[in-house]
Amino acid sequence: MKVSRFTLYTNWLLDRFPLKKMWHDHMVHYYAPKNFNFWYFFGSLALMVLVNQIITGILLTMNYKPDAELAFDSVEYIMRDVNWGWLVRYMHSTGASAFFIVIYLHMFRGLIYGSYKEPRELVWIFGMLLFLALMAEAFMGYLLPWGQMSYWGAQVIISLFSAIPVIGDDLSLWVRGDYVVSDATLNRFFAFHVIAVPLVLVMLVFLHILALHEVGSNNPDGVEIKKIKDKDGIPLDGIPFHPYYTVKDIVGVAVFIIFFATVIFYMPELGGFFLESNNFIPADPLKTPEHIEPLWYFTPFYAILRAVPDKFAGVIAMFGSIIVLFLLPWLDRSPVKSIRYRGPLFKKAVFLFVVSFFALGYLGMKPPTATLTWFARLFSLIYFSFFLLMPIYSRWEKAKPVPRRVTQPPSLQRFMTEVKTAYYGAPSSKDKNYTLYGSTEFRTYPSKQGLINLCVLLAKKLKASLD
Repeated sequence: MKVSRFTLYTNWLLDRFPLKKMWHDHMVHYYAPKNFNFWYFFGSLALMVLVNQIITGILLTMNYKPDAELAFDSVEYIMRDVNWGWLVRYMHSTGASAFFIVIYLHMFRGLIYGSYKEPRELVWIFGMLLFLALMAEAFMGYLLPWGQMSYWGAQVIISLFSAIPVIGDDLSLWVRGDYVVSDATLNRFFAFHVIAVPLVLVMLVFLHILALHEVGSNNPDGVEIKKIKDKDGIPLDGIPFHPYYTVKDIVGVAVFIIFFATVIFYMPELGGFFLESNNFIPADPLKTPEHIEPLWYFTPFYAILRAVPDKFAGVIAMFGSIIVLFLLPWLDRSPVKSIRYRGPLFKKAVFLFVVSFFALGYLGMKPPTATLTWFARLFSLIYFSFFLLMPIYSRWEKAKPVPRRVTQPPSLQRFMTEVKTAYYGAPSSKDKNYTLYGSTEFRTYPSKQGLINLCVLLAKKLKASLD
């Protein structure tokens, strides 16, 4: 039989590079729990957004000038004169915010399902290092458009380093590369944003996935599927990641792209949350904006910084609010991983933590008044209490018994039947106002309580996913 040249070249490559082995080890023969739910989309979405940021970033650097005199004009040139430059720029700016959205949701999933607990401590640590690198990448990229808010935001944040005793002034001088934010700062941030930090990000993603595949994925029940295997050593509650979850992730990616494209084409600035109006004005070192604030994904930590009256103590509190996340595997003393089987204390604590995080994010966008500062202090206290009191309340609470094997999520068909029943009312073949949907009869018009019943059902489903 004649073998094609493509097959010969492919065989030559596979004989010398373990591509096939990597595919089998990390996709086909990597067994993930059967009961992944909605919350498990965000890991793959984060990887997709990272690829988007790298590709669009490379395209932007082809026309961007890292020069204080030319940077702002080069961005305008990209937006107005480069073919599809506006699209690439909006994909990159929207992708930055989308990255933080999926990362925050990914971290929240790890929090409620205990993905930081044994044996996944190292997976969590690598994930938190990724979060730190992402914050550094976003901060340095924020300066590059050289707009008013970029310039003054960088000026304020870099000046915080000077509050550190002994080394503060020298450290802030080294970060700036000059005594003020200038061309040297822009060049330095450009080098870090385009080369140094992306290399660190890619390395940490690799380590994060490698550590995850070594210990296996967590699941909404917090049950270790590797403990129960068949005679061939395959987990009874596991299914191959490919094709089952690759296909499922494609659906999640398709839905994400719909929202992503909607923002890009219809609302790329999103009311100033994704692109601020002041950043469409060239940087002016002689004119300070009335209110300096970072982009939305930094505002919770910025609010904690401003809540503390002392500058150095505020810097410690701001960095402490991030460092405390690294300690989560050792702060949680509960024998149970998932929030489904934890006591009411933990659920209430998570609720208060989420409220405090959103409240701090809102307060970080507002000008600091006396009243708002006291609210920021209150919510900062709640934020830190969630972590620092965890060794106490996680040990006190009474957990529910955890099943030996994973529980199966309800099927889509059963869920749709429940939705139709709630909306149209109970079926009855004797009623002429019913029509047949498959093997089930439903009303052709909603009952008076249909909408209310549907809202109640969805609220119960959401609560059940956490219970």
